[in-house]
Amino acid sequence: MATITRHEIIEALERLGQLAEARGTKIELALVGGALMVLVYEARESTRDVDAIILAPSEVGVVRELAQVVADERGWPDDWLNDGAKGFLIGLSPGPVVFSAPGIEVRSPSTAQLLAMKLSAWRDDVDIADARRLLQEMSGSRDDIWQAVEPYLVPGDELKAQYAFADLWETLYGAN
Repeated sequence: MATITRHEIIEALERLGQLAEARGTKIELALVGGALMVLVYEARESTRDVDAIILAPSEVGVVRELAQVVADERGWPDDWLNDGAKGFLIGLSPGPVVFSAPGIEVRSPSTAQLLAMKLSAWRDDVDIADARRLLQEMSGSRDDIWQAVEPYLVPGDELKAQYAFADLWETLYGAN
């Protein structure tokens, strides 16, 4: 599987909701990573997988089982829906509902937390482009934005994130 487009993400989430509803349950996810950048910020055309934190039901195995049904139906890898990005997630900030359909509700962490995740990861051009897009969504002074981001930085990656933020800010707004 090469990539998943915005349209395919929506179809897969709708199908996941249908399967949950048929089971008499409701799925709640917090979407992070590339899928969120595709779905909400339209920062790029596609992503390799859907990084999500399962908020409900508490029996996460149910969601994994239903995600496997979607994978089988679509011919996708078993890990198309995964929590691989949780290592970059420090707590979970309250964010908006970004997708809702029968049987499923999908939230986003705050933009500040998403930016912190991208600055903590800072692996490649995709992370840099995503971080640039997220920074453009935020308003306030450099110090205000940094203070909003800082509590969500991955321990041990604070210095890397600080340098990445400085570089990104200067690229977008100059040295001020």
